[in-house]
Amino acid sequence: MSRESFFAGILIGLGAFGFLALGGIPGAVIFAFGLIGVVLSGTPLYTGRAGVMTDIPALAKIWLFNILACVLIGLMVYSLGGEPFERAQTVVAGRFAQGPWRSFLRAVGCGLIIDIACWLYRSTKNLAPVIFGVPLFILCGFYHSIADVVYLVAAFKWDPAILWYYPLIVLGNYVGCNVRRVVLPKQ
Repeated sequence: MSRESFFAGILIGLGAFGFLALGGIPGAVIFAFGLIGVVLSGTPLYTGRAGVMTDIPALAKIWLFNILACVLIGLMVYSLGGEPFERAQTVVAGRFAQGPWRSFLRAVGCGLIIDIACWLYRSTKNLAPVIFGVPLFILCGFYHSIADVVYLVAAFKWDPAILWYYPLIVLGNYVGCNVRRVVLPKQ
């Protein structure tokens, strides 16, 4: 599962890189490549599994290998420089400026959308929820804990805010991913 989780991180990392390269609506749409790749390949993504897995250590392992891959993609963005690097710095500054509570809520929103998109794909094998779900969470300004690793590493600037920011994003995604499980327990 480690290799598959790493590969899922690469897919999401490439989607995040695409978002940084294009920005705006085109970047939000191209980001969907990452989640489309994850659902079609069946590789484990933290936000794709947090709403269906009860084995927390196994979920933590998925998360770890997802972020390791995104660290590498983030280093690639940083090394290549240009607009994606500059956009990463802007994205990260904007995230930290939101403060803890808003950041947490934005992460819950992302987790909810990603969980629903993955659940609907698993139920129907229709990619429409994924194709529309990813741009939806990005355009709503929601935060994805795996993709954010790309932005944080690419921005390549230490800020003590990361100590509160990143754990809240991971937790917020987990909470959002479990809303469906609470509301529709038999689904």
